Amino acid sequence: MHATTVAVDLAKSVFQIAVADADWKLVETHRLTRTQFERWFANRDVGLVVMEACGSAHHWARWLDRQGVEVRLLPAAYIRAYVKRNKTDAADASALLEAARCADIVPVRIKSIEQQALQGLHRIRSLWMSTRTSRINALRGFCREFGLTVPVGARTGIEAMSRALADPQGPIPLLIRESMKLLIEEIRLLELRISQLEKELSARAKQSPACTTLLSIPGIGLLTATAMVAATSGNVSHFKDARHFASWFGLTPKEYSSGNTRKLGRISKKGDRYLRMLLTHGARSVLRMASLARQAGRRLDGLRT
Repeated sequence: MHATTVAVDLAKSVFQIAVADADWKLVETHRLTRTQFERWFANRDVGLVVMEACGSAHHWARWLDRQGVEVRLLPAAYIRAYVKRNKTDAADASALLEAARCADIVPVRIKSIEQQALQGLHRIRSLWMSTRTSRINALRGFCREFGLTVPVGARTGIEAMSRALADPQGPIPLLIRESMKLLIEEIRLLELRISQLEKELSARAKQSPACTTLLSIPGIGLLTATAMVAATSGNVSHFKDARHFASWFGLTPKEYSSGNTRKLGRISKKGDRYLRMLLTHGARSVLRMASLARQAGRRLDGLRT
């Protein structure tokens, strides 16, 4: 039991604080600015700080840890059940105090700066990939409107559209031709940036023993290995077993059970959507290679079988 427990509802510029005593009784509430928030902890003896695992939470957790304060980050999805009546910042802070008393809620591990930077690289790559895909789809739509059929595939499609735009006798009108060429240039610039970012990830993976181990698994590539290390810091010993690890990804089925009736549905899709997507693509890659090997008459290993 901590002498003073402080629940913090984080925001961009306003922080709501709820202070509880050793008996978990609410004794103080404060609404502070960012500067006041930093000064408030300098003048108090705080035993435990409870926060929701949301944006900027890991930064503040690291900052408080350097001040010698124990920090507990709680999963955001589990806090809502403790909010009484209307949702306000004060109600959210009080809900954090109630949730902190529940021993069944497992705290979120605080991420290091390196972990968050590595995750940031993955998010930047995803943004560039989605922008590239939207540009390619827009170009395909324009070409279709002018009666030009573009072959399937990003690379072959871009090459075909580039040739059509370079042909002065092509079906693309002059009015839109230059703007479409700019889109092609933008796509190639994005591809160059993505390639440079992947080189950074590759260099990082060579320095990480956990990434090296993950890369030895069939279906696990550079993106999946580095993303998993970024999410877990390369250590999964805090999971009870493999099923709990899969549940953390949202790959285990939903359960609807009552009495002697047990029903298992589709996967829960809880947890990190990005990691789940990468693992799904890895599984599809293994299945595709198994299909190609079977067609070629080659022997399949245990995983592909």
